[in-house]
Amino acid sequence: MDANHEVFLQVLDQIKADIEAGFFREKAPLPSDFELAKQYGVSRSTLKEVIRVLEEENILTTRHGLGTFVNPKPILSTGIEKLGSVTEMILQSGKTPGSQYLLTELFPPTNEDKARFAPKQIDTIAQIERVRTADGQPVVYCIDKVDENLIPVDQVHNHGSIYRLVESYSNKTITHAITQIEPISYHEKISPMLHCEPNQALLLLKQMHYTENDEPVLYSTNYFRPDVFSFSILRRRD
Repeated sequence: MDANHEVFLQVLDQIKADIEAGFFREKAPLPSDFELAKQYGVSRSTLKEVIRVLEEENILTTRHGLGTFVNPKPILSTGIEKLGSVTEMILQSGKTPGSQYLLTELFPPTNEDKARFAPKQIDTIAQIERVRTADGQPVVYCIDKVDENLIPVDQVHNHGSIYRLVESYSNKTITHAITQIEPISYHEKISPMLHCEPNQALLLLKQMHYTENDEPVLYSTNYFRPDVFSFSILRRRD
């Protein structure tokens, strides 16, 4: 390892440690590049590379014209291989889950819906849209699609977990799901509802839930704030 790279790693680790120790406050701007480079005894080019890596790790965010800011720590880090509801995720973080109910719509399934729920035949889709909160803070925008016959449509606004409502009302047990994960940029409708900054991305999880007989019963599209939720995947070697 050359000397320059060793210095880079040392400064990277030191800034991480200083952030962890609270030396730099969350949502507060860091000192200027000049001041930081002087403080850590490195060149500005080395410091800029350190900041770039910390941005990639979602520890820092640079806002042009405003400065570089420390991102809040996620309130929940969870392994995505374990299936659970958003309500359960929030509870695991020690926060109180809540819901801002937006609407429930009933409509015939689109061709895309038919393909997702195949081979199950559905006459009417119930779509529920809500903002989920943790201690009153908006953290997830949820869009759930389900066969209207599997839930009491007139009661969805009284329930936190649609996942659990489907199970209790239909007597079907959800055992597994197939999930797609993708980062998306600022969403004109959803980002403001989650109180996101203009340059803040969202983490989108698309998930089809199945019973033990592989019957598709619930399709969820959840938009997570990445500064609140952090997901990991456990991978094992064959």
